[in-house]
Order: sequence, then structure tokens, then C-alpha cells
Amino acid sequence: MKETFEQFQFFVSTRFRKVALSKDMETFLLISLGAVLGANLRYWIGGWAAGRFGTSFPYGNLIINLTGSFILGFFMTLAVERLLLDPRWRIFFAVGFLGSYTTFSSYTFESMSLLLDSQWLPGLVNLFGSALLGGVAVFLGILLARAI
Repeated sequence: MKETFEQFQFFVSTRFRKVALSKDMETFLLISLGAVLGANLRYWIGGWAAGRFGTSFPYGNLIINLTGSFILGFFMTLAVERLLLDPRWRIFFAVGFLGSYTTFSSYTFESMSLLLDSQWLPGLVNLFGSALLGGVAVFLGILLARAI
């Protein structure tokens, strides 16, 4: 996998007169490319689910949140524990692609990581606090918008 990025950098440098990307710019571009792909897949799946199952329930969001959570857990375990992938793949895929596809996956992965590390209180606070306080925040946002 590391070779792929090195080949890409070689292509960029020879194709564009040896333009060197700073580390920050490389990270920015990796996140951006992943985010474009993740957002478009989210849009496509949401539309597909609405057409297939109707709009009486947010099936698209449920499918996206569940698949995103599963994929993030699977990918991060492989990337960190098994394959030892170049960190740029994590930036592209976990932060960019899945971060745009669903932030729910990050929230559930981080909560579960805390719980698996026996950090019960922080894990439970994040897991239930985000859901409960997120619901309260949405409610307050609705109230504020209606009051304006």
C-alpha cells in the first residue's frame, strides 16, 4: 500500500514539474478526496433507500450508520492490528471517506474502543451522552429556529 502513495507522489512530481506537497497539504488532499467519495456514496444510498423502502422511516440513515460503523471497525482493526497500513490510508479512508459517509461510525468506534480498553465511564458517557445530548441539541436547534 505504501508503494501506491509513492507511485502517486512520483506521478505528481514528474507530471507537474516536481511540485512538492507539504505534509499538511497532502493530508488536506487525502481527506478531501475521501470526503468527496463518501458524501456522494451517502447521497446515493440515501436516495436508493428512499426509493426502495419509502420515506416514512429514515432507512437510508440507518443503513449508512450501520454500514459505516461496521466498515470503520473492520478497516481500523485491519489497518492498525493486522496489515499495518500506511497512516495516509487511514486519513483517506477513515477520516475522509467514512467521516463524510457517516460521523456516527467514528462516534461508535471511539466509544467501543474506550469500552474495550476497560474505560467504562468515559465509554458509556460518550456512547449514551452523545446520543442523548445530541437529541437535546437537535431539539434546542429546532426550538431556536422556530423562535426566529
